[in-house]
Amino acid sequence: MPAAQHREHHGRTDRPQAVGPVLGLVGQPRDLDRLTSDELVALAAEIRGFLVASVARTGGHLGPNLGVVELTLALHRTFRSPRDTIIFDTGHQAYVHKLVTGRQDFSRLRERGGLSGYPSRAESVHDVVENSHASTSLSWADGVARAHRLRGEEDRHVVAVIGDGAMTGGMAWEALDNIAVSSDRHLVIVVNDNGRSYAPTIGGLAHHLDALRTNPGYERVLAGVRRALLAQGPPGRAAYDALHGLKRGLKDVLVPSAFFEDLGIKYTGPVDGHDITALEFALTRAREYSEPVIVHVITQKGRGYTPAEEHVADRFHAVGRIHPETGLPVVAERFGWTAVFAEEVLAMARRDERVVAVTAAMQAPVGLQPLADEMPERVVDVGIAEQHALTASAGMAYAGMHPVVALYATFLNRAFDQVLMDVALHRAGVTIVLDRAGLTGTDGPSHHGMWDMALMAHVPGLHLAAPRDEDTMRAALRHAVSVGDAPTVVRYPKGELPDPLPALRVLDDLDGGHGPFDAVDVLVEEPGDGPDAPRVLIVGVGAMAAAAAEAGRRLGGAWPVPAQGQAGLAGGVAPAVTVVHPHWVVPVPSPLVSAAAAADLVVVVEDGLVEGGIGSQLRDAVETAVETAAVRGAGAGAGHGPLSVGAGGGPVFKRLGVPRAFVGTDTRSQLLRELSMDAEGIVTATRTTLDVLVPGRRDAAALTALPWDARPNPATRLRSDTSAPPAARA
Repeated sequence: MPAAQHREHHGRTDRPQAVGPVLGLVGQPRDLDRLTSDELVALAAEIRGFLVASVARTGGHLGPNLGVVELTLALHRTFRSPRDTIIFDTGHQAYVHKLVTGRQDFSRLRERGGLSGYPSRAESVHDVVENSHASTSLSWADGVARAHRLRGEEDRHVVAVIGDGAMTGGMAWEALDNIAVSSDRHLVIVVNDNGRSYAPTIGGLAHHLDALRTNPGYERVLAGVRRALLAQGPPGRAAYDALHGLKRGLKDVLVPSAFFEDLGIKYTGPVDGHDITALEFALTRAREYSEPVIVHVITQKGRGYTPAEEHVADRFHAVGRIHPETGLPVVAERFGWTAVFAEEVLAMARRDERVVAVTAAMQAPVGLQPLADEMPERVVDVGIAEQHALTASAGMAYAGMHPVVALYATFLNRAFDQVLMDVALHRAGVTIVLDRAGLTGTDGPSHHGMWDMALMAHVPGLHLAAPRDEDTMRAALRHAVSVGDAPTVVRYPKGELPDPLPALRVLDDLDGGHGPFDAVDVLVEEPGDGPDAPRVLIVGVGAMAAAAAEAGRRLGGAWPVPAQGQAGLAGGVAPAVTVVHPHWVVPVPSPLVSAAAAADLVVVVEDGLVEGGIGSQLRDAVETAVETAAVRGAGAGAGHGPLSVGAGGGPVFKRLGVPRAFVGTDTRSQLLRELSMDAEGIVTATRTTLDVLVPGRRDAAALTALPWDARPNPATRLRSDTSAPPAARA
């Protein structure tokens, strides 16, 4: 971007970070071949400086990329991308890869119109896997290598770069099990071993890799023996050949176990991950094999940037905008949803010795660090193994504990079968806490936590809460942990807390009974213009309650009079608007069903998948209730109570949420605006729908023009609608 074209964005100037003299020579991987050893060292330093300066301005994954500079350069000098396929596990370590494949404008990293924070096929032919869920690279590599062999492309190589943290995921071992029995493929597995995923890596594999890191004597001893014997001529060579058979035994002495070779896959390493010459030598040897090879590389996360190297928690794994000189945040982080959970789970653990927290390699990011510091035995970090986390939690619940499983919402997708068959089927008292639920913004399609409500709604016996503010979140967490015979889920978004949103009253359950899961708060009540005003119920799910309340207040004001000849609410009649927030949304609370059945229009706003989401669940529940009331009314008289068909058989639904699509990168606020999920969008959608539903104007043509989710339910009709033809009253 020329300097004259730079612009202001979110309080900063969007100029591309200047590149150094050597980096400026690199526009494609082949340009690396022309560099001398000294120039490569200078290039590595320039790249680190560029990354610190660029990510400091935008935020992003800094520590992982500082650790793979030399490794990435060696990979691109050894292999011929895109002819050879290079796959990065999770992809957040691909910034250096982007730089050497011609993408050096990081001014809008992780923003719309800028570079993705992960590999992106839309950006470059050098990018393959866009998914940012860990432990998948080996399966991808296995598949690509198999296809090369089947197509007779014997000159193509596949390289999978997987961190030691991702190696804690079971899927990686499933792939290795298959790779080990296929000895006729060009597949190189680079284990980027920095002892960390987000935080220090845990588990048996981690202890083994620690042993390898702390026993460099193995390769040194072998090299010394080799040099000494080969220097003695033919007798020495014969002796070396004989002793070479002892290699396996010697390795077992100097290293706790020949772990990787026990898998049946050739192994080389450990290799210094910051020595380009050593890396190229090891990678070249691996490339020449005609069968899978593991190259074990030791790197330092955050290398070359002192604030990252000294950050014990996660080596600046991911940062917001920071001061590059100090690493301190530009804007102090406000008290957010995660901090509330951190306080509450610690308080619950102090009160109840049954509470034990479980996480999948994200102890600090999900807010469990304070509990781990005070009660380390009450926090279980299973590594990147969500499936194991849920099933182990079912086991702990069976044995008398109450596990609280804290995950990012997007990662719960990986353990749906375990939630269904291990937790729910066995009525296990397990609480699942989903951080970063809904639209997360800048991390892109695979990090949006938009799938959870639609998925969890199908799990028998499960209860899901979507709090709107700090008070409702604390209440939901406490109630969730009190449930011992069913799974509970509490979801909340990324970021800072909204202002408190007090309730005017609690919605009455006209069918009688108020169970703990039936709490529905009324946030806004606008009476409308007279008894004939259309009745609108707006349901704000979770964090969408604030926008729903604002929209309700706007809708209850002066209603615009339609222009002459246009359809609309004649005379500018304002609707009667009620805005509610159900504390628990799965299953749908009965007071909410009663209120919805009595409305003319129900608008549901949720930051989750709209198809199969809470709006769909409420629509189905109302339809069932209306049909039931109709059957009862035929035998016992109609016209009594909110569900009586004589008083109005059921509402029209307008559902606002996330479409069934992979949502791209942008800020959460911008995405909400585009999906009509902010206050203005809710107002517009409500008015547009009401304009068609006015008695006397509702006809088949108008209904056909409505978005499909705003059309009336089958088996329901709008109250007082007697003029519309039968087709429109379906």
